[in-house]
Amino acid sequence: MTATPATAQFEVRPHPAPASAEQRAALMDKPAFGMVFTDHLARATWRTGEGWGDRRIEPFAELTLHPGATVLHYGQQAFEGLKAYKHADGSIWLFRPEANAARLAASAARMSLPAVTEADFLGSIEALVTVDAAWVPDASESSLYLRPLLLGTEACLGVRPSTTVEYVLMASPVGGYFPHGVKPVSIWVAQGFHRAGPGGTGTAKSAGNYAASLLPQQQASDNGCEQVLFLDAREDRFIEELGGMNVFVVMRDGSVLTPRLTGTILEGVTRASVLELLAADGRSVVERDITLEELREGISDGEVAEVFACGTAAVVTPLARLVAPDFDVTVGDGEAGEVTMALRGALTDIQYGRAEDRFGWMRRIG
Repeated sequence: MTATPATAQFEVRPHPAPASAEQRAALMDKPAFGMVFTDHLARATWRTGEGWGDRRIEPFAELTLHPGATVLHYGQQAFEGLKAYKHADGSIWLFRPEANAARLAASAARMSLPAVTEADFLGSIEALVTVDAAWVPDASESSLYLRPLLLGTEACLGVRPSTTVEYVLMASPVGGYFPHGVKPVSIWVAQGFHRAGPGGTGTAKSAGNYAASLLPQQQASDNGCEQVLFLDAREDRFIEELGGMNVFVVMRDGSVLTPRLTGTILEGVTRASVLELLAADGRSVVERDITLEELREGISDGEVAEVFACGTAAVVTPLARLVAPDFDVTVGDGEAGEVTMALRGALTDIQYGRAEDRFGWMRRIG
């Protein structure tokens, strides 16, 4: 594929000793999520008054940061997550990368960081994946996970936006999120902890939101659950999202509910895609406030047939149980629901080229 002008701006500085084919194969054999990285990074540097420059592809290496860097003290950071997929004919594709570019720009604005243009965002991905194309796996349910990152790097302990910012793009080959097949997961309802509050950074994809979820996530694990469900910070009544996924509720009549975007919920690219798939399937979909009490009662009396979560890493995940100190309810028969699995199949079939891309979501890069 011919490089775009934006891709060509990223100067390639090849790794002097890239992994051999044998080393690469060993590293890519059933890798744990986010634990294996390719030979190169994409980088760019921003300075006040100069804008973005020094766009390059360089050997993967540890970052060097001054101990006073803004990101280390005040969390001035934003990031994204998306995947590259290898199709049966060997071609490489991205899923809705323009949406990730737009969300990174929105996150950057909220965190007082300079925006990365869509052209630079796509150009960096195309340049990196082209250089490290051999790292894109072709096993079932595998992909190349891409993590773009913005960091405030100025060495200054003053509380203000950084005058220097680094853009870093890394790539990590990943297998299926569920190595033993898709299994319904148990969910712990956070007690006294909230992911984000009104006027905060809930709509930004930034590290602090995830740091806030780690203690409740540990509580979930201590109580035999895999994920956490957060409630709203204002009233502690309305369901919002999991630690890193959006939530959907399938009713007995086949209609679907999902929490409306209130400014404290991250607008997921997978969430938006699921909404389009549901609408195309002719289902009634309502985005509105959903109380925990309503969800519990619906599960108990059978009005709620399925509950699932969605996100880039796990795609669509069935939820089996809702657990808290004072209740433990099982959704349906505790197995993955028909609507949930149909959505997962429809989405992954498009991503891996097994079905027609009727929505125009895929972008070929190799």
